[in-house]
Amino acid sequence: MDLVLTLSCPDRVGVVHAVTGFLAAHDANILDSQEYGDPDSGRFFMRVHVTGTPEMRDGFSEVADQFGMDWALHDLSVRQKLLVLVSRQGHCLHDLLYRQSTGTFPADVVGVASNHEDFRGLVESYGIPFHHIVPADTASIVALAQGVDLVVLARYMQILSDELVQSLPDTINIHHSFLPSFKGARPYHQAHERGVKLIGATAHYVTADLDEGPIIEQEVARVSHAYTPDQLVAQGSDLETVCLARAVRWHLEHRVLRNGTRTVVFT
Repeated sequence: MDLVLTLSCPDRVGVVHAVTGFLAAHDANILDSQEYGDPDSGRFFMRVHVTGTPEMRDGFSEVADQFGMDWALHDLSVRQKLLVLVSRQGHCLHDLLYRQSTGTFPADVVGVASNHEDFRGLVESYGIPFHHIVPADTASIVALAQGVDLVVLARYMQILSDELVQSLPDTINIHHSFLPSFKGARPYHQAHERGVKLIGATAHYVTADLDEGPIIEQEVARVSHAYTPDQLVAQGSDLETVCLARAVRWHLEHRVLRNGTRTVVFT
């Protein structure tokens, strides 16, 4: 059985030896292992892909307690459940639905919710429930997220309240990388007026601080003075699509470990 062990703990001598020794003692074959010691936070991060049995979970707690670990053992055969929130820009939604339908993601989109009806036909063509929601009705969003492993904001143009954020599972958002220089409406038009030469996109975890959650992935592209606002929008949409898809896949594969306001991403 394919399993992924993820952990973080105070960095000290003997962590890798203790982990690999435990795995060897339980006949777990290591397929891939990645580690990182952060000199700033003094924490050690590790992701190990192994073949083994879930029963290892019980025995590993002794090792975890010894080193003060935050850890989890993930069964890769278990498909995770996604809830997608979207407004009226559908490029990221289209891409996520296609990737799920082709098996790119180890997950199932169990529902799409929107404050508009624009994408009902698209979503239902994939056999996925579509829910029209009123943004102020946070109770409905919380109810839809029950039993879901990850919420994805695929250009959902509504601000989530602190209470809603606290009620949701892990949530990933995508936005243009112009923040904070180009906040508000029509950011690509603002960028055009300033003559930018780079545009980008940022995928990050959602926290109570608007657009300031730990960054998972970023994409950038060079543009020139000849780009029109519409061309910047088109280029930006491509960047947002790729950036969000990559961040979602890495999260689903348990490659992203939080490190305070930052992330450690094992790719």
